[in-house]
Amino acid sequence: MSTPDSSPDTQPVAASAALMERALAVTPGGVNSPVRAFRAVGGTPRFIASAAGPWLRDVDGNRYVDLVGSWGPMILGHTHPDVLAAVQGAAAHGFSFGTPSANEVALAEEIVARVEPVEQVRLVSSGTEATMSAVRLARGFTGRSAVVKFAGCYHGHVDALLAHAGSGIATFGLPDSAGVPASAAAETIVLPYNDVEALEAAFAEHGERIACLITEASPGNMGVVPPAPGFTDALRRVTREHGALLISDEVMTGFRCSASGWYGLEGPYEGGAPDLFTFGKVMGGGFPAAAFGGRADILAHLAPLGPVYQAGTLSGNPVATAAGLATLRGCTPEVYERLERTARTIADAASAALTEHDVPHTVQWAGSMFSIFFQPGPPKPVRDYDDAREQDLPAFAAFFHAMLAAGVHLPPSAFESWFVSAAHDEEAIEAVLAALPGAARAASDSRARMTR
Repeated sequence: MSTPDSSPDTQPVAASAALMERALAVTPGGVNSPVRAFRAVGGTPRFIASAAGPWLRDVDGNRYVDLVGSWGPMILGHTHPDVLAAVQGAAAHGFSFGTPSANEVALAEEIVARVEPVEQVRLVSSGTEATMSAVRLARGFTGRSAVVKFAGCYHGHVDALLAHAGSGIATFGLPDSAGVPASAAAETIVLPYNDVEALEAAFAEHGERIACLITEASPGNMGVVPPAPGFTDALRRVTREHGALLISDEVMTGFRCSASGWYGLEGPYEGGAPDLFTFGKVMGGGFPAAAFGGRADILAHLAPLGPVYQAGTLSGNPVATAAGLATLRGCTPEVYERLERTARTIADAASAALTEHDVPHTVQWAGSMFSIFFQPGPPKPVRDYDDAREQDLPAFAAFFHAMLAAGVHLPPSAFESWFVSAAHDEEAIEAVLAALPGAARAASDSRARMTR
């Protein structure tokens, strides 16, 4: 797998560059989440000053169509009037109480009403908290310690879930980050995604120790790699046979793929629903809010009812829950139909431009979420992390910077989903379509340089 050369900035970026220099002095890498640093594509990260609808404006005054959407939450667009009014109304009554409040009850009721297998939820402040807590709850409920996850699925920066595969199909994992104790990773079995044979082998060998299997409902953190037909049913069958819980991580897909997330597209399952779900992003409307939930008998093991401890000072924050509630209520059937149309228009045009310039690629979908995999050879379906890693990263970097120069902000990584919003109007879509031929040409030129 090759790495991209740094691409020159072709727009005015002096203010962003100055902020980055200041940030580097006080923040590791200059950013508070690694992908923002542009290390995968080179160049200067854009410091955004404002956003409205489908548009971003950076501190240098450059304007962009946003296809990142804060990595998914901005499903209605930035500063949507209804969400803004809800936030302002909630903030006027207080920023945080440290007590129960009405908004958190209403948001929990909205989630439970949307996802049929979810009987109860506990609100938290981030997707990482949600997955960490769900795994702890599964361990407390089953009395077991081992966890199964899949290579390429990201569940936040939880020690036990930052693990990569050991030397065998059914061996325990190795730390995937400095600072993660080997003892934490050793309780995690990492398997190839979409591989039922590996799944069955792992449970046959370690089933009595396994508390849970956690999976992205439809992975979006290695690019969009949906489960193969029958794979989710196999997860349910195997976990149930061995007395383990199945955790469906819908932090990314939840309320984005449909009104009830990926479960609304693929479920209900013949063998039954997952035992626990995790949610985030859309349910917070751009504010720090997330949740985990599922069967009431499992949730009853949480404190103050049961022995599994979990707490958070800002959990159920009244302003964040107001934003999330307004966002979910704004996600009407018409909104989901618009997201699908917009995503298809953009993806089809991107694919056509890349094809015209002989850039091998594959487009994959999860509802309106999609990824374009820049492949080094003939296009083929991407089924797992090994497939996803076989990308032409210099070609993507060239494509990314050409789009950025033309006023379109893509995710600065080849391993991410593209996100559209209900606010992407004709002007925004036309701006994206106009940028695509030049970006495809840049990707093609990059490939040509690499083959000389």
